[in-house]
Amino acid sequence: MSKTVLITGGTGLVGSELVTQLHKTGHQVRLLSRAKQKDAKPPIFQWDYKNDFLEEGAFDGVDTIVHLAGAGVADQRWTKARKEEILNSRTQTSNLLYEKLKENPNGVKTIVAASAIGYYGMDTGDTRLDENSPAGNDYLAHVVDAWEASTSKFSALGIRVVQLRIGVVLSKKGGALTKLLEPPVSAPLASGQQYMSWVHINDLVGIILKSIENDAMNGVYNAVAPNPLTNKDFTKLTAKAFGKVYLPISVPKFVLKLMLGEMAGVVVGGNLVSADRIVKEGYKFEFDKLAPALEVLSRK
Repeated sequence: MSKTVLITGGTGLVGSELVTQLHKTGHQVRLLSRAKQKDAKPPIFQWDYKNDFLEEGAFDGVDTIVHLAGAGVADQRWTKARKEEILNSRTQTSNLLYEKLKENPNGVKTIVAASAIGYYGMDTGDTRLDENSPAGNDYLAHVVDAWEASTSKFSALGIRVVQLRIGVVLSKKGGALTKLLEPPVSAPLASGQQYMSWVHINDLVGIILKSIENDAMNGVYNAVAPNPLTNKDFTKLTAKAFGKVYLPISVPKFVLKLMLGEMAGVVVGGNLVSADRIVKEGYKFEFDKLAPALEVLSRK
């Protein structure tokens, strides 16, 4: 059944691919953006969480919202101002949507909200984590915990809420993979034993589509492939797929901290995250193993 889907963050890496797939599967799409574009396709409605503004008519006919908005965690060094932007661009946008939905009559029945495996903490070793595992204690875990709290509130409005804890997204158009491919050679980071819980962008979009279309889905799901790998194995396979030289000499932790500051925790640490719940929900992964995923990405 065709749905009308309003997307925040719809021009980003994941949002752009989602828009394409929604159109292919017969759904109607509109976007919320900070910049107004006249006669845009799909239609764009303006919003500004800093000024508590959301353009009138944005919810008209909408039954589903996909909330992907949020400043990129790894795009800039974590200054105090950047850390505030990372948090506020997630929680305050959610709060704005909540207040406007509460104030205005609407037909919204479902919200699919982005979250992140950073919820568990930046370094959880080889402990296998599922959706019931506790939140971590570092900065990123606190951000994701607050982010989920801000989107959980929609259930009080009688709206079905699905929260997707997204892992390392693999795409040739941006994100972690393109950063890993920038250096002239490939080498493990820090110990190389930290786990990378990844997901091919096709599967992430597929999980979002399933969350939209399956009214039985509710609550938190890890949006990761079933087979995480250590950073060392991930790097080896990436080098092989893209024809790069692999050096078995790790980039030291202190070098990464000098380069990245506090943000180095994202690559120095890692998470071994379970995909069991989304698999039990019936989602069939297009790419459940890394080597075939990389092979396809290397050909594009």
